[in-house]
Amino acid sequence: MSALTASRLAAILEAAGARAGVDGYEVLGGGTYNSLYRVRLDDGGRLILKLPPEAGTPRLTYEGELLINEGEFYRSAGGVPVPVPEVVRLAADSLLMTECPGEPWSGLAGGIGDAEHERLRRELGSYVARLHTVTGTRFGYPSGAVPTAGSWREAFTAMLEAVLADAERFGARLPVTGERVRELVRDAVPALDEVTVPALVHFDLWQGNILLTGEAGERRIGGVIDGERMFWGDPLAEFVSLNLFGEPEDDQALLAGYRAGGGDSGFGGAARLRMALYRCYLYLIMLVEGVPRGYPPAQNAVTRRTAGPALILALGLISTST
Repeated sequence: MSALTASRLAAILEAAGARAGVDGYEVLGGGTYNSLYRVRLDDGGRLILKLPPEAGTPRLTYEGELLINEGEFYRSAGGVPVPVPEVVRLAADSLLMTECPGEPWSGLAGGIGDAEHERLRRELGSYVARLHTVTGTRFGYPSGAVPTAGSWREAFTAMLEAVLADAERFGARLPVTGERVRELVRDAVPALDEVTVPALVHFDLWQGNILLTGEAGERRIGGVIDGERMFWGDPLAEFVSLNLFGEPEDDQALLAGYRAGGGDSGFGGAARLRMALYRCYLYLIMLVEGVPRGYPPAQNAVTRRTAGPALILALGLISTST
């Protein structure tokens, strides 16, 4: 974790032009890469500060300069509008932003009834559709940690190759060799040429990154956060993190909200093939990241039991579709 001191915080706030003083700050949990703090100001305001790991910390290739990705996500999504934090100051060593109201959906899920759950999923679907109306000029991660490209095929191929190289570099245990993944994917990547416009993709929309406000039965989405893994690419990739081990049709309420928001929810054969490629990419990240982050053996074992077979299934779909 990157440590925050009172002097470092004061320097960040001064650089941001903050007029209020600091009343205190506290560490926030939930992050697995960057360090997160809530800053209480003496005028009653509150800000969120995110700090990257210390220099030299082991990381996946795409994780270089993640704060650049996150800042671009908030600035891009805020104009749609989607409820995201407002960037106060973005620098190489920190991201300072406003705090969105609410609590993580993941912590409230047990107290949410079926009707409320479906309404919230429809609301989320409409926000996702809005995100996908925002377009960029190049494909890939804005940070450039993996080089951006003028075509989605080139950008995604580089992203996939980077995580395969990371697996080899860190000695990650995979259920299939990197060469076998490359062999199976090689004939499938022409399907990516159907994607000609770089859309804004969050790519980490699990319930922990959705904040809910309001009383039980009347909750609404108060914030979409942790946009650090965003990229400019195919909107279909979003449905991989929204339905991690399932199909888009498993979440009819979300699809209804997505359609109502103007999103295209048609999933033909070519779309299925592209989603299989994106699943491979996400499952590989899940299987590899635990090594540089030093996850405990029990946690890595759970990931291998879930993401490992899911990776094999996705590769099987690719194999039979090309």
